[in-house]
Amino acid sequence: MPTTPVATKDPAKTGGRSTVRSLLRLWPYVRPVRARLFTAAFVAVLASLTGLVFPLVMKWMVDGPVAGHDTRGVWLGALCLLLLGIAEAVLFGLRRWLVARPLAGVEAAMRADLYRHLQRLPVAFHDRWASGQLLSRGTTDLMLLRMFLAFPLTFLLVNSVTILAGVAIMLAQEWTLGLVLLAPAVPVIIVCWLFERRYAEIARRSQDQVGDLTTVVEESVLGIRIIKGFGRHRSQARAFRELSRTLRGTELAKARLLASIWAFIVTLPELAIGAALVLGTVQVADGHLSAGTLVAFLSTALALRWPVDSIGFLLAMSQEAATATERYFEVMDEEEEAETATHRGQPEGTGTGGLQFHDVRFRYPDAPADSPPILDRVDLHIRPGESMALVGATGTGKTTLTALVPRLHEVTSGRITLDGEDIATMPREELRTRVAVAFEEPTLFSASVGENVLMGAEDTAGAAELERALAIAQADFTHALPQGTDTQVGEQGLSLSGGQRQRLALARAVVGSPRFLVLDDPLSALDVHTEAAVEAALRRVLAETTALIVAHRPSTVLLADRVALLSGGRITAVGTHHELLRTNAEYAHLMSGTEEDDR
Repeated sequence: MPTTPVATKDPAKTGGRSTVRSLLRLWPYVRPVRARLFTAAFVAVLASLTGLVFPLVMKWMVDGPVAGHDTRGVWLGALCLLLLGIAEAVLFGLRRWLVARPLAGVEAAMRADLYRHLQRLPVAFHDRWASGQLLSRGTTDLMLLRMFLAFPLTFLLVNSVTILAGVAIMLAQEWTLGLVLLAPAVPVIIVCWLFERRYAEIARRSQDQVGDLTTVVEESVLGIRIIKGFGRHRSQARAFRELSRTLRGTELAKARLLASIWAFIVTLPELAIGAALVLGTVQVADGHLSAGTLVAFLSTALALRWPVDSIGFLLAMSQEAATATERYFEVMDEEEEAETATHRGQPEGTGTGGLQFHDVRFRYPDAPADSPPILDRVDLHIRPGESMALVGATGTGKTTLTALVPRLHEVTSGRITLDGEDIATMPREELRTRVAVAFEEPTLFSASVGENVLMGAEDTAGAAELERALAIAQADFTHALPQGTDTQVGEQGLSLSGGQRQRLALARAVVGSPRFLVLDDPLSALDVHTEAAVEAALRRVLAETTALIVAHRPSTVLLADRVALLSGGRITAVGTHHELLRTNAEYAHLMSGTEEDDR
């Protein structure tokens, strides 16, 4: 069990990327709700501008009713301030209401698309990517994107408009004081630019490390029996602590960076406000400026404190959202399985029926180009209605060969035909309705027994088909479960024994009465008596289908009409079990039990 999962992408590959360009990729998801979002942004801008009216009312009050000792005017001004405050609160509440429902829909749509896309990606993709990385993209990253669309995206616009409007008001009040407050603008812009580049790298590293940590947690939960059985809880805890410590260090680096820019952004404007206060007070004392104007000016400056102070916070959230967008689309940009494979120029089929391999070669996509292929010039014909056992030593590629039939992997060259039709020209959905597969490692889902089995049949299949499949697989134990076939089997079926899971996987393969059946050592976990009962029932199924069976034991081999020996990536002998025992020393050696095989 791996303890230190490797990040699937290099976090350093953030240099040169555009935050805006990354975030624009969200537009197809935002487009359906753009009207509400634009309305919400307009309402938020209106609310923020409403707040800038406060200083103007205060200027009127100080220079008018207060200076003239007009009590009624003071009460009128106070009423205006109260109404403005209520209006501002209502507008901000309206903005929140406008964005809540559509953004939840955007997040749900993105998550649904990600899940749908993951189902359509080739097996080779899932072999390369850590599951924790995929989980973090579907949970943490999408949560960050929803938060960005709900708050930073709107308030980057709102605060920009507010700052521009506030600066215009201050310059109109007293341009000399306005220039004093504008003095920190250039250094703030430079620091924000530097901060953005640095924070992007740290944000990417942090989110990748969250994916790594998720992978360790998931593996520890799924492999809890191994951890406990071998007493490895301390080493797993140590690996978890190391990753947690690494993530903690990254998060602290983010916090330090955010604190430094926040301190800079807050300090410079505060110093400018202090300087403007001193200069304005001198001007009031000299009679060059009214007290109301100074109050309005300073009130406007204070109203702009939050829009300015929040720049660092909003930039940080924007960078995290851009990184989350990149991570999301790293998966979405992966090419899905093609419905039909590219024709490789092999001769057309001759119309021969059954399952046939024509000069098939296979090398894993990520294998070095100069490495020998796993399968090399495999030629094999399983006639209609015939059962063929596939036998070979460990590592000869038997499981790989069976995975080519339902196109879990694409052949590197050559062709595989079903009843003379190249499987590469078939839509995958059609192909997988013709071919049913039972793997040596049975996978069950957190669903009922019946739902797990009926996954192998059409949606119209019901109780009759379920009972027939359970009878063939000798899975009568399901009726003794607490709720019978409605019993939930738990995650990965770990509440059942290995033999019980294997029988349910076999039942799932035969429930749809497939024309072609591929079985990867389907009886390896069964005891001798159960195996004999399953074989007897399975013979009736095999008589009505074309089957390829990976076999390790003579009892399984005897289910088949003929046997193919896979050696060195090639089919080296084909014949009946007894023929190969007499004529092939390698086959006789394998059947003697001196070598076991799991692949």
